[in-house]
Amino acid sequence: MEKVLWWLIGGTRGGKNRLRIIRKVKEEPMNANQLSEELDLDYKTIRHHLDTLEENKIVTSIGDQYGKNYFPSDWMEDNIESLKKITEEADLND
Repeated sequence: MEKVLWWLIGGTRGGKNRLRIIRKVKEEPMNANQLSEELDLDYKTIRHHLDTLEENKIVTSIGDQYGKNYFPSDWMEDNIESLKKITEEADLND
């Protein structure tokens, strides 16, 4: 898990936005449109990051199309300390 998180969060240009998405859905499940508004990012950018995070089992979803809500996967919840460590090491704290 730590290698996947390093690649997705610490090792790519979009890592900071992916981290913001993970943090936001950890607070409250949201759909892509809500995330776009909350994080002030383009809807297509949010969709791209959500697809990547879901493909790598970092977030999971319930629902379909526009009603699809995202939240951290059980795998992510079990590895939240790894995310915190990577966030600190990659200097991504706000």
